[in-house]
Amino acid sequence: MTYLSICFVSFISLFILSLLMFVLGVYFILNNLIYFIEWEILSMNSNSVVMTLILDYMSLMFMGFVLFISSLVIYYSMDYMSSDLNINRFIMMVLMFVLSMMMMIISPNLISILLGWDGLGLVSYCLVIYYQNVKSYSAGMLTALSNRIGDVALLMSIAWMMNFGGWNYIFYLDYLNNSFEMLIISLFILLAAMTKSAQIPFSSWLPAAMAAPTPVSALVHSSTLVTAGVYLLIRFNMLFLNNKIGMFLLLISCLTMFMSGLGANYEFDLKKIIALSTLSQLGLMMSTLALGFPKLAFFHLLTHALFKALLFMCAGSIIHNMKDVQDIRFMGGLMGQLPLTVICFNTANLALCGMPFLAGFYSKDLILELVCMSNMNMFMFFLFFLSTGLTVCYSFRLIYYSMTGEFNFMPLNSIDDNVNVKMSRGMIGLFIMAVMGGSFMSWLMFPIPHMICLPLYLKVLALIVSFIGGYIGYFVSILKFDNKMGFKYYYLKLFMGSMWFMPIISTYYLSGTPLLSGSSILKSMDQGWSEYLGGQGMYLFMMNYSKINQWFQNNSLKVYLVIFMLWIMLLSGCMIY
Repeated sequence: MTYLSICFVSFISLFILSLLMFVLGVYFILNNLIYFIEWEILSMNSNSVVMTLILDYMSLMFMGFVLFISSLVIYYSMDYMSSDLNINRFIMMVLMFVLSMMMMIISPNLISILLGWDGLGLVSYCLVIYYQNVKSYSAGMLTALSNRIGDVALLMSIAWMMNFGGWNYIFYLDYLNNSFEMLIISLFILLAAMTKSAQIPFSSWLPAAMAAPTPVSALVHSSTLVTAGVYLLIRFNMLFLNNKIGMFLLLISCLTMFMSGLGANYEFDLKKIIALSTLSQLGLMMSTLALGFPKLAFFHLLTHALFKALLFMCAGSIIHNMKDVQDIRFMGGLMGQLPLTVICFNTANLALCGMPFLAGFYSKDLILELVCMSNMNMFMFFLFFLSTGLTVCYSFRLIYYSMTGEFNFMPLNSIDDNVNVKMSRGMIGLFIMAVMGGSFMSWLMFPIPHMICLPLYLKVLALIVSFIGGYIGYFVSILKFDNKMGFKYYYLKLFMGSMWFMPIISTYYLSGTPLLSGSSILKSMDQGWSEYLGGQGMYLFMMNYSKINQWFQNNSLKVYLVIFMLWIMLLSGCMIY
């Protein structure tokens, strides 16, 4: 089969499956159904290996969205990756990635969750190092090692749940909510989710993972890898209600949201700006969850998946047309050259900002209004709205640099939307969903609207903050203020623009003393004294003694007895004499 036929078959299969999941999800919502399926894989001597699946509206809808986005990403890749010699391998890895996510979504069992969880980690590493260079290898290692921390936490929670006699956490959540085990398992699950969804202090791997091809970024940063942690916490949501762990999660997620929004305003790499925007939205989902609104966090997870995948696809189209240049300072004036891409890009950006009646508005506006009604301190309230303003700020800054003014790249160029037809069609499919998806999902998931009673100034606060943020982003970009800060505020700019030094701490400092000391301990203990006194020492001891034993067994014992008797007789004769 040629690469085109493999891509097309994968696209059609995933698209049909996504439609099936959508229809089933709508049916399950309308009839309030939950199916819990146990499939006995093997039964031998009264021991059974059982695979459990949970099918409810949440898992079906999420699978529908993942399959829909991945089908369009594969269709988009037919153009984007057309010059790649190993495109078949790329498509297979994307399909393995989607399969791992499916495994994680439909599992109510921690063991099968771990299979999907580790599958995501392994395949994401392979995809991040896809372009084989030093930068990609470093980014892949940072991604893999950061995620291993969460994998270990999940393994620890599996070990702890052996106390209950089963790993189907669905059965134990009510019991866990009132026990000491709740605290232990909650902490492990929280640590796992924080590493996968890149919350502080594990945030540095998410922008580094931009070394992967752009179609992979569209899939990873919208609905698969980074949302796995949020989805896990949504399933375990009752462990975080009304306790200190929920408050800790709220603080960490709000700080993540603020830090990434601030960092995006200093970034000039197109893909990294969108990656930091993903990090900001993950913080928003986590904080919504910590406030006690799991359905709303799931709703934002779905709407965010649509416009974020579209945003990455448009960024990929721009980068592809600009001969792999990602710096936004080389762009400008793209409105006249890539009209379709720019329309999709601006729509996705406005949906991200919460523009009324686009997908992001229905979830973000509702979250901010419920924040106004929640019982929280002033600091958290301030962080929520400041982060919203920063989102609009970096979005308008991005629009200014890439869309307006003069084209800054080359006087001779061949930039055109019509060259890559499949990329454009993939973007149009997501464009429709980014416009309509939010309202459609809000009618389905919240048939009875929330009762929100707020004074006028709080009701319009989100809108005011958005307008101020957009104005500041555009105004600061016109003045080139981020370039003119100069050496006067150099260290402040360095701190805010480098994710509060987290990438430096995660790479240089950790690769220095801790890893070198680990290497010396490995050489002196694991491969040194413990080998000499342990495995290898025991082996040499047993081998030497078995040689002596073999020597005795291979020779005639009678000869030795005669010699021994003669020696005794000679000795006794000498003594008598």
